[in-house]
Amino acid sequence: MANKRHKPEEIVQKLRQVDVLVGQGAARVDAIREVRITEQTYYRWRKQYGGMGTDQLKELKRLQKENERLRKAVSDLTLDKLILKEAARGNF
Repeated sequence: MANKRHKPEEIVQKLRQVDVLVGQGAARVDAIREVRITEQTYYRWRKQYGGMGTDQLKELKRLQKENERLRKAVSDLTLDKLILKEAARGNF
């Protein structure tokens, strides 16, 4: 299979497709193959995104962006603090 990076929306959609196919009586392995992913990928995605709706997915993405922004702010402030400490000691 080709190495393709799936977007979270596509992942949730494929997980739902597998659930629908299994609900219609298909074997889980066959349903996974029909959506063109490996079993390992399916179970990894299910562990990470299982039971998530699109609203929850959008909220997760928003929180991840906010977390990234806050981490950057903290690292910038920490660097500023270290620079000020060095300047206060007179080691510049």
